[in-house]
Amino acid sequence: MQLTKLDMDMLAAVADLKEVPQGAVNIRLNGAAVIRHSSPNISVGPNHDGSGLLVEIKPGTHNETVHVPVVLTQPGLQDKVYNTFIVGENADATIIAGCGIHNDSHAESRHDGIHEVIVRAGARLKYIEKHYGEGSETGKRVLNPSTLVTVEEGASAEMEMVQIKGVNDTVRSTVAHIHARGNLKIIERLLTQGEQKAESDITIYMEGPGASAQVLSRAVAQGDSYQLFKAALVGQDACIGHVECDAILMDRARIRSVPEIQAEDAEAVLTHEAAIGKIAGEQLVKLMSLGLSESEAVDTILEGFLR
Repeated sequence: MQLTKLDMDMLAAVADLKEVPQGAVNIRLNGAAVIRHSSPNISVGPNHDGSGLLVEIKPGTHNETVHVPVVLTQPGLQDKVYNTFIVGENADATIIAGCGIHNDSHAESRHDGIHEVIVRAGARLKYIEKHYGEGSETGKRVLNPSTLVTVEEGASAEMEMVQIKGVNDTVRSTVAHIHARGNLKIIERLLTQGEQKAESDITIYMEGPGASAQVLSRAVAQGDSYQLFKAALVGQDACIGHVECDAILMDRARIRSVPEIQAEDAEAVLTHEAAIGKIAGEQLVKLMSLGLSESEAVDTILEGFLR
């Protein structure tokens, strides 16, 4: 299928793609898979009931990437997909997901992505998911990702979850189970503007000895937007966990941060910290002294903060 310039622009925004990649790929456009390829080590196909994808990365695979972006350009489309990703034992791979919505209508466009990610024993996964919305009319752009993660013994996963801009409403739910000596790092970056609303709800269970988890959130709220960040670490064995939330509040926006730690074993070491504030005046002055306007200085600070 020939993708339009708009399709490619959206793919570039959410998956950094300038062309259809070689190797394992699935591009979902307006509720249907329009491009799908497997590779020798990565199988990409429908799940058992046809409601989404099953991606299986063979044991021992190294330095390979699978792209699974979603694009919605059809006004008023309500899209839901169920995807399962299985990273085989001792594999080392990257999954690049993400969803972009272009909505130039008054109707609401919505994508619900329900993902299960299983990282088998000894495997390593890098997972990147970007969300982006755009449109010239009042129709909402809604994205609700829901992710269930299992990190098996001795495995590790790093998940980068980014909302660039243009998403009116989002509820982001992540539940993770980490087994013995497994490690999970979640990096979340969110930008809200206007009257947008964003809710993040992360719960991580560290179930085996030596398990570890880290949640790092960076958020910027502008205009009249609202953000709610909730992150809970549950230590059920000898483990280490940390939650950190830093946010910049601007204009009339509101941010609520609710970090939670729950220790169920005497050997669990859990910590959290949260900070919400405005842009430091000395940062603005320094950048403006270098020749930037005030708006350029603000943009530079926010870009660096969310990087």
